[in-house]
Amino acid sequence: MSEIRILPEILSNKIAAGEVVERPASVVKELVENALDAGSTRIIIEVEQGGRSLVRVSDNGVGMGHDDALLAIERYATSKIRKDEDLFAITTLGFRGEALPSIAAVSRLTLETREADADAGTRIELAGGKISRVSEVGAPPGTLISVRQLFFNTPARRKFMKTAGTEMGHIGDIVANIALGWPQVQFRLIHNGRPVRSWQAVTDPADRVADVLGQNLRNDLHPLESGTEAISMTGWIGAPHTARRTSRGIYIYVNGRFVRDRMVQHALSDGCSGRLMKGQFPLAVLFITVPPDQVDVNVHPAKNEVRFSQQKAVHRAVAEAVARTLQEADRPTAWPGARQPGETDPERPVIQDTKAAPEMSVEMPEIFRPGSSRISEPLPDYAPAEAVPDRTAFHETPSGHMPVSPKPGQTEIWQKGRFGDLRVIGQFRGTYILCESENGLILIDQHAAHERVVFEQLKQRAAGSQAAAQTLLIPETVDLSWQEAASLEKLIPEFRAFGFDIEPFGGNTFVVKAVPALLSGRPVCPLIAQIAEKAAELGQGSGPEKALEDCLILMACHGAIRANQLLSEQQMQGLLKQMDRCENPSHCPHGRPTWIRWTTGFLEKSFRRVV
Repeated sequence: MSEIRILPEILSNKIAAGEVVERPASVVKELVENALDAGSTRIIIEVEQGGRSLVRVSDNGVGMGHDDALLAIERYATSKIRKDEDLFAITTLGFRGEALPSIAAVSRLTLETREADADAGTRIELAGGKISRVSEVGAPPGTLISVRQLFFNTPARRKFMKTAGTEMGHIGDIVANIALGWPQVQFRLIHNGRPVRSWQAVTDPADRVADVLGQNLRNDLHPLESGTEAISMTGWIGAPHTARRTSRGIYIYVNGRFVRDRMVQHALSDGCSGRLMKGQFPLAVLFITVPPDQVDVNVHPAKNEVRFSQQKAVHRAVAEAVARTLQEADRPTAWPGARQPGETDPERPVIQDTKAAPEMSVEMPEIFRPGSSRISEPLPDYAPAEAVPDRTAFHETPSGHMPVSPKPGQTEIWQKGRFGDLRVIGQFRGTYILCESENGLILIDQHAAHERVVFEQLKQRAAGSQAAAQTLLIPETVDLSWQEAASLEKLIPEFRAFGFDIEPFGGNTFVVKAVPALLSGRPVCPLIAQIAEKAAELGQGSGPEKALEDCLILMACHGAIRANQLLSEQQMQGLLKQMDRCENPSHCPHGRPTWIRWTTGFLEKSFRRVV
């Protein structure tokens, strides 16, 4: 007896529906995307009991005639595919003919639609995928689809639905995600007859971003733009202090479609490297546009995943655009309260800026010799630079603890040597440098700040001439595991540029004959072991560049001054001047902030000096 049989049509339709319709939010997503494909500028989503009893989506799109409406509920019927090539160059959000029969198979569905020039519309009623009635109806141009009693004929699926509140939360997320990507369209979300959210159509996408994510984040988002013939992108990347513990704050749109893409998420994290701590995710809204034939949108039945034909190119483009945007936005343009050009005060120096950050020389003067409490050599002062207007100033969050972007219309002037122009007033617990600014108290983490300085020195020296090395009086040996030894051996040529002299010594043992001068006096073997371990961990998946950069971070951490180390005023002032020469002075290589600020207003309120 044969064990293989053809499934009944009603059962196969239910299986197909299960791939597309996971919960009420899936119905909302499919119907709203169909409405967008129909050219709608106004979409209303009505939900009852979290979508359990009703999901209704109405739009003012092109609508359908009688014959098209009947075809739209048939499987494999669509207006969006004509030939084989169309499958590999999809320019729409979905297939109306695929979503409707899948939804209709597991619900009681009513379709009302009318074309703008038609005298009457068409109404089709279905139950479990079977048509029960077709009639003419008076209706406005566009389409209205009502989905009632979802999963009424598949009780096993229905029992897995969550509470109305949980399902409504998923629906709200779906609508917000789509609304974020379509600012020119009006969206209204109604639950149990009560308006939940309404997003008016806007001409400036930034207004929709602020409306969806919150007005309080508007000044924390840096505009991002990059483009070539093959890949273009626009969007916003959040300031580092807006980072999240999950990836829920990442919104990715590919050719207008909201997707979850791990490769793009990884590229975003790479672009934020050195500004976020491990385990944090950036806040980002990213619109990627690629030729339709360069992306496959049919990877997942729910169409929430894509596959790029040029993944490496997309990854590189995203990472570089994010890194460039954050680097340009990293430097605060002024401490609050900076005077206008021409005003002078011997105790409060004018703060200005140049059009481009000064480049670091290959051999930068080193501030500290590890293990010593004195400055190794004098630091050069910077000459005043021409003031450049229209650079925005950093301001405070309500708590006054972290810098955020400026409010509209607020501009200040920034000058070279911004950190170096602060007035050092002391040191707290041998760890934090206390400085006075025009309008507040600045606290600088001396270890994090010097770690950033040393890290950028190492990177610059790697790109330039050989760094100064300190030959060890007695060479030291270090034993590693096989994988660690193999990873370290590949990096030996690069390490020579930093001043390391490392040679294989047989088996998995290496001998260290010299170290960078800035690491002299520090324990050598623990550092080499950590470098090898990090190289083995990252070398396979991330490539030698990433492994090398993480090794540089370890070296910078070992070479930086420590917490609980007393510094003279000259040493502290020297560190501040070195921070001015860093590309990213506000974060250590691990992503921790190097400084925080308490405004005068915050302090006065804390002491109740002002009401």
